[in-house]
Amino acid sequence: MPRKLFLVAYDVREPTRLAKALKIVRGFACGGQKSAYECWLDDADHGELSDRLESALDAREDSIAFVPLSLRQPVTALGVAEPPRDPDYYYID
Repeated sequence: MPRKLFLVAYDVREPTRLAKALKIVRGFACGGQKSAYECWLDDADHGELSDRLESALDAREDSIAFVPLSLRQPVTALGVAEPPRDPDYYYID
């Protein structure tokens, strides 16, 4: 399956888990800021990212959202934001 663009956003209440979530999501991200990142994911990547976050977070206190973004609509970037891009390759740590 081809990769799809998702907005991956999280709300983590404990600083150690927050740092882990940030490191995990940034490994898949092509752009973003704070706790919301654009990620190009195929089914395998989506599953891996979801599994890694599930093991790092506490489901009773933390939340994560995968929001599919439509590429049929033009991307609007405000301020210093850059539109999401699909690089030639990804390095996953």
